[in-house]
Amino acid sequence: MQIARLKHNGVIHWAVIEGKSARLLRNDPYKKIRYTSCVLPLRRATLLPPATPSKIILVGLNYREHARELEMRIPQEPILFLKPPSSLIGNNGRIVYPPGVKRLDYEAELAVVIKKSAKNISPQKAGEYIFGVSCLNDVTARDLQAKDGQWTRAKSFDTFCPLGPWVQTDINTNDLKIQLYLNGELRQDSSTADFIFPVSRIVSFASRIMTLFAGDIISTGTPKGVGAMKRGDVVEVKIDHIGVLKNRVA
Repeated sequence: MQIARLKHNGVIHWAVIEGKSARLLRNDPYKKIRYTSCVLPLRRATLLPPATPSKIILVGLNYREHARELEMRIPQEPILFLKPPSSLIGNNGRIVYPPGVKRLDYEAELAVVIKKSAKNISPQKAGEYIFGVSCLNDVTARDLQAKDGQWTRAKSFDTFCPLGPWVQTDINTNDLKIQLYLNGELRQDSSTADFIFPVSRIVSFASRIMTLFAGDIISTGTPKGVGAMKRGDVVEVKIDHIGVLKNRVA
């Protein structure tokens, strides 16, 4: 099932995607799906980020080939950092290239959306707390990351966390093809089978540090092939069985 969050005639709704249409829901979908009788064409709505998180947690290095590409050791535990919810934009939202930034990079990622509060859960129980998954672009001001020696400023600008186009529920994350296209050219091409830490381990690990709440996002790292974007570029994150997240650099 594909769950979207959208705006229509100035009003924000949750909806289930049905082909090229959206069936509106009565409430947020984390507890129970409750349909309305209203169905509208997707072309008449604006897709918003399909989650309303209290926090966005990301994993710094989680693909073996990416670690080899960077000539870095395989980490013993997930490396976590945060983006603020103010960095979120949806499908077709514009990534703003901040003044003074010299290099802006794309990073295609699989994102997990949490469906209920979780604290100190085991990897075996993690699936009970996952609402679904989506496409995410961990946009990074690479020159500021190098300058600061840490990641907060470089990854936290407004518009630096495109998410969407929707959340796909009931999906096996063990071997999903993940790709990134820049102006139609394939730049990243991998699979979640190359994960160092599986989704269940990451969710469990994060829950032992901080309480996870419904709508929180955990993004699972990027594969090899990270590169730069420039103003005017169109970047697309494509993940099998989910869809395509498309954004333009403004």
